[in-house]
Amino acid sequence: MGFGVTLAILIVIAFLTFFTVGTSQVAIVTRFGKFRRVAADGLNWKWPIIDTIAGRVSLRVNQIALTMETKTKDNVFVTIPISVQYQVRPERVFDAYYKLSNPMAQIKSYVEQVILGHVPGMTLDEVFATQSGIAAAVKRELDSDMAAFGYEIVNVLVTDIVPDAKVKSAMNDINAAQREQVAAQARGEAEKILVVKRAEAEAESKALQGQGIANQRKAIIEGLRNSIEQFQKVVGGTSASDVMQLVLVTQYFDTLKAIGENDKTNTLFLSHAPGAVKEMSEQILQSIVGAERAKG
Repeated sequence: MGFGVTLAILIVIAFLTFFTVGTSQVAIVTRFGKFRRVAADGLNWKWPIIDTIAGRVSLRVNQIALTMETKTKDNVFVTIPISVQYQVRPERVFDAYYKLSNPMAQIKSYVEQVILGHVPGMTLDEVFATQSGIAAAVKRELDSDMAAFGYEIVNVLVTDIVPDAKVKSAMNDINAAQREQVAAQARGEAEKILVVKRAEAEAESKALQGQGIANQRKAIIEGLRNSIEQFQKVVGGTSASDVMQLVLVTQYFDTLKAIGENDKTNTLFLSHAPGAVKEMSEQILQSIVGAERAKG
C-alpha cells in the first residue's frame, strides 16, 4: 500500500512538473502570478504548485479580414476590404501577451486611422490607381505602431475597391459610352475610306472606259479609211459615197449576226428590206457630212 501511494504521488508530481508546448507555439510560465519565463516548443518543466502556465501564444502568421467604409474627395462612398497578416515576434512574446488585451481590435483601429487619413484626400480614380500605395501606407503605419506591442506586420492586402452600386453603374455606363464613341469613329473612318476608294475606282474605271471607247472609235475610223482607199484602188471610178454605203451594209449585217449569236439578247423587230438599209446608210452619210461641214 505504501509503495502504491508513493508511486501515485510521484505520478502527480511528474504531471504537475512536466508539460509540452506545440510547434510554432510558446507558453507563458508565471510564479504566484508574476511572469517567470517563456517556454519554447517541446518538453518543458516547471515547479509544481508554485509555477503555472498562464497562457500560450501562437507564433504562426495570422490573418484578419477588415472592411472599411469611407468617402473620397469627390464625395463617393467606397468600401475597402483589407487583409492584414501579422505574427508575434519570438523575442517580444512578453509584450504581445501582456501589453494588448485585444490585438485584433487594436490592429483594426490603426487600419481605420490610416484609411481615414489617406482616402478622403483622393478622388475615386486616384483610389483605384493607388490601391497598392494604400496597402503600403497601412503596412508602414502598422509596422511602426504594433512593433511596440511585439507584433510584426507581415503583409497588408487591399483586395478590392467597391464604390456605391449607383456610382459603379454610372461608371460602367460612362465606360460603355466612351467605347461606343470610339467604335463609331472607327466605323465612320472605315466607311469614309470605302467611299473614297469606291469613288477613286469609279473615276479610274470611267477614265479607262472613255479611253477604250476613244481608241475603239479611232480604230473604226482608221479601218474605214483604209477600206475606202483599197476599194477605190481595186475598182476604179467608185466614189467615196458608194464605198461608204457598202461598208455600212457590211457593218449592218455583222451587227445582225452578233445580235443573233448572243443568247441573252431580247427580241428585236428591225426593218430588213433593201430600201430600209439604203435609207439608213444615207442618213448616216448625211450625218457625217453635216458634222464635217460644222467643223469647217
